[in-house]
Amino acid sequence: MGALSPAQCEAFRRDGYTLAPGAVTAGQLAALRAELAAWAADAQRRGENFGKTVDGRARFDLAPGPTPTLRRVNNPVEVSDAYRAVMAESAMTDMVAALIGPDVKFHHSKINLKLPGAATEVRFHQDFSYTPHTNADVVTALLLLDDMTLANGCLRVVPGSQRDGQISLWQEGRFTGVVPEDVETEARRRARPVTGPAGAACLMHTLALHGSDANRSPAPRSLFICVYSAADAFPLAPSPVPSRLEGQVVRGQESRVARLDVAEVELPERYIESSFFDVQARRSGD
Repeated sequence: MGALSPAQCEAFRRDGYTLAPGAVTAGQLAALRAELAAWAADAQRRGENFGKTVDGRARFDLAPGPTPTLRRVNNPVEVSDAYRAVMAESAMTDMVAALIGPDVKFHHSKINLKLPGAATEVRFHQDFSYTPHTNADVVTALLLLDDMTLANGCLRVVPGSQRDGQISLWQEGRFTGVVPEDVETEARRRARPVTGPAGAACLMHTLALHGSDANRSPAPRSLFICVYSAADAFPLAPSPVPSRLEGQVVRGQESRVARLDVAEVELPERYIESSFFDVQARRSGD
């Protein structure tokens, strides 16, 4: 556990992502799943968003509908020892360090859920345009809490898209959180599905273009998502998921120097919604 092979590192550099099994132990995975099941059951009883993050937005975000269900937990590492330990001290953390280390810091975390029959769809976007930094040594680590399949809304990534630079998420002066329609059409054509067993992690470059479909199966699809950066990558905009642990060094040591990649970076809107699902829904006027 914890070691990426040369082939996996090369896949990350070439394609912008790699899938690594064994990112957590069986015990860690069981603890994460048990806590998530309890939160989901609580959400069903409440039927509305609840809990508060550091900026006052809901920690537990529910999908709208006749029977509201949990679709997002913002920064679970702040309220759970199990999630915090996996974020900072797991094989997954070591894998991230192998790609952008040795000095690595934490940015934010969330859990995205697609319960059976959930209509939640993620439109194509780049994470960098939500969380721009002074350089692009930023990795989104997506830990599979359930088996991820073609039927239950797996992640889809456009290979090599991390080399295309930043793509605007602003359309006609409005921040939609989605790439333009022609770009999304081409992305859907080129995207590859990412499938794998629970306990594996997809390590994805911050500029990789990606999205996912709705869950059309009887099986859940939940992802524990942690965003990490190299220690010398500094945020250029407030985090869309603010965390009191932002900037915590999880490997190596902190940096007093900010490394700069490019001369211009487009900044996101500082939105007030509890999750980016609602931001992306603006595009269709929902």
